[in-house]
Amino acid sequence: MTWLLVVIVVAVVVVIAAALWGEFEHWRSSRRRMGSRPGGSGTGEAVLVLGYRNRGTRANIVNRWRVRAALRSCRPRAGPSRLVLCGGAVGGSVAEAELMARYARESCGYTGELITEVGSHSTRENVQNAMPLIEHADRIKIVSNSLHAERARFYLWQHRPDLAERLVPAADYRFGELTAVKPVMAAIGRRHLRNAVRAANTAAGTATAAGTAAVADTAQTTLS
Repeated sequence: MTWLLVVIVVAVVVVIAAALWGEFEHWRSSRRRMGSRPGGSGTGEAVLVLGYRNRGTRANIVNRWRVRAALRSCRPRAGPSRLVLCGGAVGGSVAEAELMARYARESCGYTGELITEVGSHSTRENVQNAMPLIEHADRIKIVSNSLHAERARFYLWQHRPDLAERLVPAADYRFGELTAVKPVMAAIGRRHLRNAVRAANTAAGTATAAGTAAVADTAQTTLS
Protein backbone atom coordinates (compact mmCIF):
# COMPACT_ATOMS: atom_id res chain seq x y z
CA MET A 1 0.00 0.00 0.00
CA THR A 2 2.87 2.34 0.85
CA TRP A 3 4.54 1.72 -2.51
CA LEU A 4 1.26 2.28 -4.32
CA LEU A 5 0.88 5.61 -2.54
CA VAL A 6 4.43 6.59 -3.52
CA VAL A 7 3.77 5.69 -7.15
CA ILE A 8 0.57 7.74 -7.17
CA VAL A 9 2.27 10.74 -5.58
CA VAL A 10 5.18 10.57 -8.04
CA ALA A 11 2.79 10.25 -10.98
CA VAL A 12 0.80 13.28 -9.79
CA VAL A 13 3.97 15.32 -9.34
CA VAL A 14 5.20 14.39 -12.82
CA VAL A 15 1.86 15.32 -14.41
CA ILE A 16 1.77 18.66 -12.60
CA ALA A 17 5.39 19.39 -13.49
CA ALA A 18 4.74 18.57 -17.16
CA ALA A 19 1.65 20.79 -17.21
CA LEU A 20 3.51 23.70 -15.63
CA TRP A 21 6.41 23.26 -18.06
CA GLY A 22 4.00 23.30 -20.98
CA GLU A 23 2.37 26.47 -19.66
CA PHE A 24 5.73 28.15 -19.15
CA GLU A 25 7.01 27.27 -22.61
CA HIS A 26 3.87 28.61 -24.27
CA TRP A 27 3.83 31.76 -22.15
CA ARG A 28 7.49 32.45 -22.94
CA SER A 29 7.05 31.79 -26.67
CA SER A 30 4.01 34.04 -26.84
CA ARG A 31 6.25 37.02 -26.01
CA ARG A 32 9.36 36.29 -28.02
CA ARG A 33 10.59 37.59 -31.38
CA MET A 34 8.35 40.64 -31.30
CA GLY A 35 9.08 43.92 -33.02
CA SER A 36 9.88 47.24 -31.43
CA ARG A 37 8.55 49.71 -33.99
CA PRO A 38 4.85 49.23 -34.80
CA GLY A 39 3.57 51.65 -37.41
CA GLY A 40 1.55 54.75 -36.75
CA SER A 41 -0.06 55.44 -40.10
CA GLY A 42 -3.55 54.49 -38.97
CA THR A 43 -3.82 51.35 -41.10
CA GLY A 44 -4.60 49.19 -38.08
CA GLU A 45 -3.66 45.57 -37.56
CA ALA A 46 -3.37 42.35 -39.52
CA VAL A 47 -4.10 39.15 -37.59
CA LEU A 48 -2.43 36.29 -39.44
CA VAL A 49 -3.81 32.82 -38.65
CA LEU A 50 -1.77 29.73 -39.52
CA GLY A 51 -3.82 26.79 -40.73
CA TYR A 52 -3.54 23.19 -39.54
CA ARG A 53 -3.84 20.05 -41.68
CA ASN A 54 -7.58 19.44 -42.16
CA ARG A 55 -8.91 16.25 -43.77
CA GLY A 56 -12.63 16.95 -43.76
CA THR A 57 -14.86 19.60 -45.24
CA ARG A 58 -15.39 21.36 -41.91
CA ALA A 59 -12.79 23.10 -39.77
CA ASN A 60 -11.31 20.63 -37.31
CA ILE A 61 -10.87 21.30 -33.60
CA VAL A 62 -7.40 22.81 -34.02
CA ASN A 63 -8.42 25.23 -36.76
CA ARG A 64 -11.56 26.19 -34.84
CA TRP A 65 -9.48 27.02 -31.79
CA ARG A 66 -7.04 29.08 -33.88
CA VAL A 67 -9.89 31.11 -35.35
CA ARG A 68 -11.30 31.82 -31.88
CA ALA A 69 -7.83 32.82 -30.66
CA ALA A 70 -7.51 35.13 -33.65
CA LEU A 71 -10.87 36.78 -33.02
CA ARG A 72 -10.02 37.51 -29.41
CA SER A 73 -6.71 38.94 -30.63
CA CYS A 74 -8.49 41.56 -32.76
CA ARG A 75 -8.48 45.07 -31.31
CA PRO A 76 -10.76 47.08 -33.62
CA ARG A 77 -10.82 50.01 -31.20
CA ALA A 78 -7.15 50.59 -31.99
CA GLY A 79 -7.90 50.88 -35.72
CA PRO A 80 -9.03 48.69 -38.63
CA SER A 81 -8.52 44.96 -38.05
CA ARG A 82 -7.94 42.51 -40.90
CA LEU A 83 -8.10 38.74 -40.48
CA VAL A 84 -5.68 36.90 -42.78
CA LEU A 85 -6.26 33.13 -42.88
CA CYS A 86 -3.51 30.97 -44.38
CA GLY A 87 -3.38 27.38 -45.53
CA GLY A 88 -3.88 25.36 -48.68
CA ALA A 89 -5.57 22.00 -49.21
CA VAL A 90 -2.85 19.99 -47.47
CA GLY A 91 -4.85 17.25 -45.78
CA GLY A 92 -8.09 17.33 -47.74
CA SER A 93 -9.91 18.70 -50.76
CA VAL A 94 -10.71 22.12 -49.26
CA ALA A 95 -8.09 24.69 -48.30
CA GLU A 96 -7.55 25.18 -44.58
CA ALA A 97 -7.99 28.92 -45.03
CA GLU A 98 -11.42 28.46 -46.61
CA LEU A 99 -12.57 26.16 -43.81
CA MET A 100 -11.41 28.63 -41.19
CA ALA A 101 -13.08 31.51 -43.02
CA ARG A 102 -16.38 29.62 -43.13
CA TYR A 103 -16.13 28.88 -39.41
CA ALA A 104 -15.31 32.51 -38.59
CA ARG A 105 -18.27 33.81 -40.59
CA GLU A 106 -20.93 31.17 -39.94
CA SER A 107 -20.14 29.94 -36.43
CA CYS A 108 -18.37 32.88 -34.79
CA GLY A 109 -20.34 35.66 -36.44
CA TYR A 110 -17.27 37.55 -37.65
CA THR A 111 -18.28 40.35 -40.02
CA GLY A 112 -15.00 42.21 -40.37
CA GLU A 113 -12.46 42.24 -43.17
CA LEU A 114 -11.19 38.76 -44.03
CA ILE A 115 -8.66 37.54 -46.58
CA THR A 116 -7.76 33.94 -47.38
CA GLU A 117 -4.44 32.69 -48.67
CA VAL A 118 -4.96 29.20 -50.10
CA GLY A 119 -1.67 28.38 -51.82
CA SER A 120 0.65 27.57 -48.92
CA HIS A 121 1.60 24.07 -47.77
CA SER A 122 4.00 24.82 -44.91
CA THR A 123 4.55 27.37 -42.17
CA ARG A 124 7.28 29.10 -44.15
CA GLU A 125 4.97 29.34 -47.17
CA ASN A 126 2.20 30.69 -44.91
CA VAL A 127 4.47 33.56 -44.00
CA GLN A 128 5.90 34.16 -47.45
CA ASN A 129 2.51 34.14 -49.18
CA ALA A 130 0.94 36.35 -46.53
CA MET A 131 3.57 39.07 -46.65
CA PRO A 132 1.86 41.08 -49.42
CA LEU A 133 -1.39 40.83 -47.47
CA ILE A 134 0.00 42.25 -44.22
CA GLU A 135 2.68 44.67 -45.36
CA HIS A 136 0.48 47.77 -45.05
CA ALA A 137 -0.62 47.05 -41.46
CA ASP A 138 0.74 49.10 -38.56
CA ARG A 139 0.66 46.08 -36.26
CA ILE A 140 1.02 42.41 -37.14
CA LYS A 141 -0.14 39.51 -34.96
CA ILE A 142 0.49 35.86 -35.77
CA VAL A 143 -1.89 33.31 -34.25
CA SER A 144 -1.38 29.60 -33.64
CA ASN A 145 -0.19 27.67 -30.64
CA SER A 146 2.53 29.83 -29.13
CA LEU A 147 5.61 27.91 -30.28
CA HIS A 148 4.27 27.52 -33.81
CA ALA A 149 3.50 31.24 -33.96
CA GLU A 150 7.01 32.00 -32.73
CA ARG A 151 8.48 29.93 -35.55
CA ALA A 152 6.37 31.88 -38.04
CA ARG A 153 7.68 35.13 -36.53
CA PHE A 154 11.19 33.77 -36.94
CA TYR A 155 10.52 33.23 -40.65
CA LEU A 156 9.14 36.76 -40.96
CA TRP A 157 12.30 38.14 -39.38
CA GLN A 158 14.28 36.16 -41.96
CA HIS A 159 12.34 37.32 -45.01
CA ARG A 160 11.00 40.75 -44.10
CA PRO A 161 12.63 42.27 -41.01
CA ASP A 162 10.91 45.55 -41.83
CA LEU A 163 7.55 43.85 -41.30
CA ALA A 164 8.82 41.89 -38.30
CA GLU A 165 9.52 45.18 -36.54
CA ARG A 166 5.72 45.64 -36.43
CA LEU A 167 5.04 42.32 -34.68
CA VAL A 168 3.01 42.59 -31.48
CA PRO A 169 1.65 39.85 -29.19
CA ALA A 170 -1.58 38.06 -30.07
CA ALA A 171 -3.98 36.59 -27.53
CA ASP A 172 -3.23 32.97 -28.37
CA TYR A 173 -1.86 32.16 -24.90
CA ARG A 174 -4.16 31.73 -21.94
CA PHE A 175 -3.17 30.01 -18.73
CA GLY A 176 -5.13 26.82 -18.22
CA GLU A 177 -6.31 26.56 -21.83
CA LEU A 178 -5.42 23.28 -23.58
CA THR A 179 -3.24 22.43 -20.58
CA ALA A 180 -3.42 18.68 -21.24
CA VAL A 181 -1.81 18.98 -24.69
CA LYS A 182 0.52 21.92 -24.08
CA PRO A 183 3.48 19.75 -22.99
CA VAL A 184 3.25 17.74 -26.23
CA MET A 185 2.88 20.88 -28.35
CA ALA A 186 5.78 22.47 -26.49
CA ALA A 187 8.07 19.51 -27.12
CA ILE A 188 7.18 19.37 -30.81
CA GLY A 189 7.31 23.14 -31.17
CA ARG A 190 10.74 23.42 -29.56
CA ARG A 191 12.10 20.78 -31.92
CA HIS A 192 10.69 22.46 -35.02
CA LEU A 193 11.92 25.88 -33.90
CA ARG A 194 15.38 24.52 -33.12
CA ASN A 195 15.55 22.90 -36.55
CA ALA A 196 14.47 26.15 -38.22
CA VAL A 197 17.14 28.15 -36.41
CA ARG A 198 19.79 25.52 -37.16
CA ALA A 199 18.87 25.50 -40.86
CA ALA A 200 19.04 29.29 -40.98
CA ASN A 201 22.44 29.32 -39.29
CA THR A 202 23.75 26.64 -41.65
CA ALA A 203 22.53 28.58 -44.68
CA ALA A 204 24.11 31.76 -43.34
CA GLY A 205 27.39 29.96 -42.73
CA THR A 206 27.36 28.48 -46.22
CA ALA A 207 26.68 31.89 -47.75
CA THR A 208 29.49 33.44 -45.73
CA ALA A 209 31.92 30.72 -46.76
CA ALA A 210 30.92 31.11 -50.41
CA GLY A 211 31.41 34.87 -50.18
CA THR A 212 34.82 34.47 -48.58
CA ALA A 213 35.86 31.99 -51.26
CA ALA A 214 34.69 34.37 -53.99
CA VAL A 215 36.70 37.23 -52.49
CA ALA A 216 39.76 35.02 -52.23
CA ASP A 217 39.39 33.92 -55.86
CA THR A 218 39.06 37.53 -56.97
CA ALA A 219 42.13 38.53 -55.02
CA GLN A 220 44.13 35.62 -56.45
CA THR A 221 43.06 36.54 -59.99
CA THR A 222 44.06 40.15 -59.40
CA LEU A 223 47.49 39.15 -58.07
CA SER A 224 48.03 36.84 -61.01
